[in-house]
Amino acid sequence: MGAADRRTVAESGVSLEKLMEAAGGAVAAFCLREYSEAGQITVLCGKGNNGGDGLVAARVLAKDGKAVRVVLLGRESELKGEAAGALSRLRGEASEVSVVEVADEAALAGMLDGAELLIDAVVGTGFKPPLRGLAVAVRDLVQGMSVPVVAVDLPSGWDADSKEQTVEGAFRADAVVTFTAPKLAHVFGHLTVETFGPVVVAGIGSPEDAVQSETNLTWAGTSKALAAQPRAMNSNKGMYGHVLVVGGSWGKVGAPSMASLAGLRTGAGLVTAGVVESIVGIVAGIAPELMVSPLVEHGGVSLENLEGDRFKKLMKGITVLAVGPGLGTDGDAPEFARQLVAKTKVPVVIDADGLNAYDGKTELLQGAGRTMVLTPHPGEMSRLAGITTKEVQADRVGLARRFATEHGVTLVLKGWRTLVAHPDGRVAVNTTGNPSMAKGGSGDILTGIVAAMLAQFPDDVARAVEAAVYMHGLAGDFAAHAMDEHTVLATDTVAHLSDAFRYRVKDADGLTWICGINEQKFRKHRMAE
Repeated sequence: MGAADRRTVAESGVSLEKLMEAAGGAVAAFCLREYSEAGQITVLCGKGNNGGDGLVAARVLAKDGKAVRVVLLGRESELKGEAAGALSRLRGEASEVSVVEVADEAALAGMLDGAELLIDAVVGTGFKPPLRGLAVAVRDLVQGMSVPVVAVDLPSGWDADSKEQTVEGAFRADAVVTFTAPKLAHVFGHLTVETFGPVVVAGIGSPEDAVQSETNLTWAGTSKALAAQPRAMNSNKGMYGHVLVVGGSWGKVGAPSMASLAGLRTGAGLVTAGVVESIVGIVAGIAPELMVSPLVEHGGVSLENLEGDRFKKLMKGITVLAVGPGLGTDGDAPEFARQLVAKTKVPVVIDADGLNAYDGKTELLQGAGRTMVLTPHPGEMSRLAGITTKEVQADRVGLARRFATEHGVTLVLKGWRTLVAHPDGRVAVNTTGNPSMAKGGSGDILTGIVAAMLAQFPDDVARAVEAAVYMHGLAGDFAAHAMDEHTVLATDTVAHLSDAFRYRVKDADGLTWICGINEQKFRKHRMAE
């Protein structure tokens, strides 16, 4: 980010002062909108540029009529450069703001009393943990308070380059406002106290090409725009593909049913469930719009279905194949799954028992010349890679990238921060989803969503899969917010797909919501319904 700021100044003529003004202004605007009832605001400022952002926010908030106090961790004389300039502007334009120097722990007594909102501007992206001295004392005070905290750039104490889910010793935060682009910590870490606390990115004047990253990582939410495209007025079902979901067995009827329902709700023109004859009636009852194709069974799905006219009839008109939900592993099922994938050339999504069919036969998974999407959870990934689940979790990005490039597939590695690894080595990180989705059926829903997005956007595979993963988690966020994460079922996420489609990642104020639901939009949706 330091390099991005320097390029912005050198190539775009935007001064560091203007960048700081834009950053602090964005924090103030967020606080005014999301915490409008907070009358007394305390801004905790360090001596660096993060503190300078906080000083700008304090000035803007005061000019909007808020009662603001600045607690400066250090001496005013120790501020340099842009931070010193921000303090000077605060003194000149908002003299009513009290700026209290805190040189030791004893001076902290009573400094946070009466605050209805805290802004954490102690240290930012240039900081390397751990916190020390006064920052630790302030952190401990904040930890014991019930007042909401908005972090500037990062909760103080986080390393911006961290991929850890949690970090010991950092400030708590109820919301985070960062600038220009998300950092690794924002997409991999759980930076907020509550499940739905937002992390938002504010543009502050840096052009897109000023940000240059060597990680080859992107954010999956950028692909959401693909799903937001309006449909042509002269649309017909043939324009949006025909998905075939092959799966199901006795005792696992729900899996292909849920995948098929999700495919319908995500917008595929047609969806057919290919299931064994004994469960056809049950699966067909999931929705009147769903078509079914009975498969011959002999103690499970039979290889006879891959012969001659049976196979031609099964695949007629199909544009995307999804294999595995509830298929089972008994009898011919594994061989059936492998042969079905090998005999077809249409885009294929392989999940669950479809992936289990390749246990010990991973060399057969080759996506060269076709679209092949795999959606394993860590346990399935461990079997595919021939390593332990612990080893999978130890290097999720590296493993996903290697597997995707070596096999020429798109790999969706599910879990905390689901990854979408592409054959060219790019990896997108997803930031939607919550603990309510840790239930049976969630993977089947994702399979249907991915298949339906591929059916609609066959020429834009990377964005189609990324958008599918993002919207699946987003629908789960809406479901948990409307209900409770203990009570949400996998099918409840399908019911909230309409919220996910209508949701816009960038709001009217130019903030990009990396994590959390835009509360105003959520309330608007609920009122409309």
